[in-house]
Amino acid sequence: MVFVPAYVNAKITGPVCQLRRFSIDGYIKKGDINIGGIFSLHIGEPVSQIPFTELNDIKLCRKVYERLLAMTFAIEEIHQNPELLPNVTLGYVIYDSCTTVAGAVEGTMKLLTGQRNIIPNYKCQNLSSAVAVIGESYSSTSVPMARLLGLYKFPQISYAATVMSLSDKNQFPSFLRTIPGDLFQSICIARLVQYFGWTWIGVLADSSDYGLQGSLKVKEELLKAGACIAFFESIPAVYSEVKNHHIRKTVQKSSANVIVIYSIDVDLYPVMEVITQNNVTGKVWVASDGWAQSYLFSKNEFLRTLQGTLGFLVRKGDISGFKEYIYSLYPYRNPDDVFLKKFWELVFDCKLPLMDNSNNVTKGLKICTGDETLDSMKLDFFKLTDLRNTYNVYNAIYAVTSALHDMISCRHGEGPFNNGTCAVMQDFLPWQILHYIKNTHFRNKNGEEVFFDMNGDPPALFSIVNWQVTSENSFRYEDVGHFDATAADSQKLTVDIPAILWNDHEQIPQSLCSESCSPGYRKIAQPGQPICCFSCIMCSQGEISNQTDSVTCVKCPKDGWPNDRQDKCIKKVTEFLSYDERLGQALTAVSIFLEIVAVVVLTVFIKCHHTPVVKANNRELSYLLLFSLMICFLCSFIFIGQPTRVTCMLRQCAFGIIFTLSISCILAKTVVVIIAFTANKPNSNLHKWTGTKLPKIVVMLCISVQIIICVSWLIVSPPFLNENITSVTGKIIIECNEGSSVAFWCMLAFLGLLAAVSLVVAFLSRKLPDSFNEAKFITFSMLVFVSLWMSFIPAYLSTQGKYMVAVEIFAIESSGAGLLLCIFAPKCYIILFRPHMNTKDHLMGKSAFNN
Repeated sequence: MVFVPAYVNAKITGPVCQLRRFSIDGYIKKGDINIGGIFSLHIGEPVSQIPFTELNDIKLCRKVYERLLAMTFAIEEIHQNPELLPNVTLGYVIYDSCTTVAGAVEGTMKLLTGQRNIIPNYKCQNLSSAVAVIGESYSSTSVPMARLLGLYKFPQISYAATVMSLSDKNQFPSFLRTIPGDLFQSICIARLVQYFGWTWIGVLADSSDYGLQGSLKVKEELLKAGACIAFFESIPAVYSEVKNHHIRKTVQKSSANVIVIYSIDVDLYPVMEVITQNNVTGKVWVASDGWAQSYLFSKNEFLRTLQGTLGFLVRKGDISGFKEYIYSLYPYRNPDDVFLKKFWELVFDCKLPLMDNSNNVTKGLKICTGDETLDSMKLDFFKLTDLRNTYNVYNAIYAVTSALHDMISCRHGEGPFNNGTCAVMQDFLPWQILHYIKNTHFRNKNGEEVFFDMNGDPPALFSIVNWQVTSENSFRYEDVGHFDATAADSQKLTVDIPAILWNDHEQIPQSLCSESCSPGYRKIAQPGQPICCFSCIMCSQGEISNQTDSVTCVKCPKDGWPNDRQDKCIKKVTEFLSYDERLGQALTAVSIFLEIVAVVVLTVFIKCHHTPVVKANNRELSYLLLFSLMICFLCSFIFIGQPTRVTCMLRQCAFGIIFTLSISCILAKTVVVIIAFTANKPNSNLHKWTGTKLPKIVVMLCISVQIIICVSWLIVSPPFLNENITSVTGKIIIECNEGSSVAFWCMLAFLGLLAAVSLVVAFLSRKLPDSFNEAKFITFSMLVFVSLWMSFIPAYLSTQGKYMVAVEIFAIESSGAGLLLCIFAPKCYIILFRPHMNTKDHLMGKSAFNN
């Protein structure tokens, strides 16, 4: 659908179909000083297609006529206030532009020249017919007016034109407005979109400066806030069915549920009609003020599609006495008011005979009786409780009046012009009154401040309205928020979310290209897509994200680890072989038991030290071996419990030295047996090695080598306390780092060497008489010892943490127990249970012979 421009008094003549020029309607009520007004009072009906040669009927726009009445009401109200303009009568000169650029320019020329038949750059009187112009409604008609008026520095105050370029004082030096510009509205729209968390936005804009400039600023603000544009479509200025269907398909197929439309209602209507016919629902339409409260979309066919729309309107205001003024209107009191005549005929559907001498005009039509009154109609013809742009007209008239008051009140010598001069009331120039209007600053009857900034713009105040369907199948525009550019940043935008009714949604709808990444995940961009289109991947091991839509994950601190959802760090569990756990308690119990056994065996040996069994194979070595095994079992306690710097240094060295002592005792016992039997042979040179000297040398030599290894280890690279945070997920293993692994394995290697030598020597002496040596028991104990420590190595290397410590403790305890059991169990058995065998004769093998 398109709106056909309305040309008044135009008709087709002659044999060829052509449109003749038209003239606009006007109404003049002169005073000492006149204020001009240009309003788009007439507008054509929307149609889908229309031949160029046809003209459609036009109708009076009731909303705009209400604004005209606000102008006349304000002037009459000023007359009743003697303090504003004493002894000065205000008049007005009002023209109807018929929503056309030609009409607006023609009305402007008439105001400038004061002539009915306009001649550019010519006027026959010093003053123009007006000192300022109030208008126009649309930016498209205000821009050409502002270019023309700017040439003469003639003040123009618009009440509804919002295009951003009009704030450029280089292009439009005399333009001001009482409605906030699109710069503030664009920022407000972007703030609202950001407020609801919408990041995937479609944008439609008409092809005028209003639509293109406003939508581009919205796009800029949205991108700055991190949102993305799903599509950006321009509404054609000339009706195009192909283009309209393309826009409909784009809207319908897009995953964007929020669509910002920066357009005037006239241009948007054909597109929205196509969208409605295809039953496109579930979208949230964000409307600029160009169509946020348009009567064109009040038809039932739009209810389903447009319900839930969020629109931006200039804030509403109250004009006291305005309603009573409208109801007092009567055309017979103002027969020259052509606009009131048309308004009256439209309301009462009759024909006024005023200014009509032709009988043909009224023949067959209903004639107005003259008894009609607006009050009796009780029609909601005007939305007098929702005055917005009408209120802007009211403030514009008072801004001009305030400027005139300041100009009249000027004292010579204190004026704003050269040498403190003032403007002369009867002969002032347009730029002089423009100066006063720019600098006016006052409070209106509602207590609101009225002023213009350096760009000619007023304070930015907007209302946010929600289109809600009533029970009468019409739209109610419910105020659900406001935007105040003068407020603190956190208080600029206020929204009453519970008061909003959405389209096909019970809660706030989402408009996202990709679903948000929950905590524990991070976003990764999709190649070739906007930043709002992404995938979600879980944070890497050891990292978390505790916010929605995190771009990166952060590592947990040293003592922390992610929970299962990876959205927060929890303190790691500290792990070491503790006395409080069952494994530590079991190893402790075994160590204590073996220690008791070793003490018992030593006690038995000491008590029976005089018996042959104890004396055999060097009694002192047996005591020393038992003592070393007792210390060996106690050594296990250094490994249990939380490691410290001291225990880490003592652990392996103590273990190595103590076991070296045990093995060296066994080696010495074996060597003593061999030497004892070999020395009895004839011509043997080993007599000098018999006695206690050799065992001591063997033990001291072995111990000295191991001590040298351990001391060197402690000096060069000693073991140290280490908190292992990498081996086991979510745990801090408090362990002892061996420092030098070479030293550790050298210590074990020397211990293994002693065990191997002891095993070989014992094996070679196994055939000696059983009564005189323990070679068989030593051989078996060494086999157990070597087997245990050979299996210990792979088990130790394959475990970690407390289990590595447990493996070493088990090896210490089991190998010590093997030595204790294999070597001392047979002797204890004889001492305790076979005392008759514990004699020298039995040991010498003589008991059988004597019997």
